[in-house]
Amino acid sequence: MDFRYTEEQLALQETLQRYLSRHYDFERRRDLARSAQGFSADVWRQFADLGILALPFPERFGGMGGTAVDLLIVMEQLGRGLVLEPFASTVVLCGGLIRDAGSDAHRSRLLPEIGAGRLKLALAAYEAAGRFDLDHPACTAVPAAGGWRLSGHKSVVLDAPSADWFIVSAGNGAAGRGLSLFLVPRDAAGLELLPYPTQSGGRAGDLRLSDVRVDEASLLGCAGAGLEPLQRAIDQAAAASCAEALGVIGMLNRTTLEYLKTRKQFGVPIGAFQSLQHRMADMYIAEEQARSMSLIAALHAQDPDPAIRRRAITAAKAYVGHAARFVGQQAVQLHGAMGMVDEHIVSHYFKRLTVIDMTFGDAEFHLARFSDSLLATASGG
Repeated sequence: MDFRYTEEQLALQETLQRYLSRHYDFERRRDLARSAQGFSADVWRQFADLGILALPFPERFGGMGGTAVDLLIVMEQLGRGLVLEPFASTVVLCGGLIRDAGSDAHRSRLLPEIGAGRLKLALAAYEAAGRFDLDHPACTAVPAAGGWRLSGHKSVVLDAPSADWFIVSAGNGAAGRGLSLFLVPRDAAGLELLPYPTQSGGRAGDLRLSDVRVDEASLLGCAGAGLEPLQRAIDQAAAASCAEALGVIGMLNRTTLEYLKTRKQFGVPIGAFQSLQHRMADMYIAEEQARSMSLIAALHAQDPDPAIRRRAITAAKAYVGHAARFVGQQAVQLHGAMGMVDEHIVSHYFKRLTVIDMTFGDAEFHLARFSDSLLATASGG
């Protein structure tokens, strides 16, 4: 198998890298993180002009027909730039759900709007009592005249403050069981948003739904059959998060190497000390291994077999999580006190890696899930 990027993929990588290096430096990113909105509307429009907001969608719905490897390229560059814009939430998660589970009416109406940068969405699937469990939401959907009534509480909805619509998971479908997915407008009566900043400078929020009424057209897919497409979307987003972490790891390594070459002690650069060279070599090995695992996850992200897809992605998420923790801790230690201050980019890289690890299941969660899949295979289950 040829793992080299195509000419088109290399052009995409170069274009996005050039744009971010020119227009998204560290100081601007810090200003955006402190702003009320938490990201740049101008950058979001530029992403639409570059075509990356339409990248994973079919051409007949205004998309680019891109693959999961194309998304890997984009997410790695967004990680390198510590980008705050809600790309993963809107395009990968919610856009992927609409593409895979929505009706043609949903796709025709929503995907072109996402690709043009006019519509942002957020996924409300996690709850405080469930941690990373998606199977048994306490949020309920009760059939009502001409639609549904939603009630419940959703936690840590990534990029919720900037979303125009939410995709909400709720139990108690038409057959009295199962999980369903609903499109809920931000201004729906009975919907309360409790926003807050995340540790890495982004935005999230909790949702309280008190008898929120939505019509039949708001149902995404079939009633009671939302779990499988939801799990597929989360798997694809987890693969994308591995690529984002890879970009952050790469920049941490390059920043740390440059520091070792310039910081002097006893009259020589500290990079001349063999023990630090060994630590730097281990960090680069972790990066290359994380790259391999991220590529494996991307290649399996759209596998129709959920067992094969999940095993590849959960293995990647577990390994990349441990690699991110190792590289982040080493980078902070090698920078000394400078690695902890807000004015230095290393602390921001480290915080972003920590948040990525906790998103869609941390390394320990995925390690346990991978172990369970091995036991199930060994027992013939």
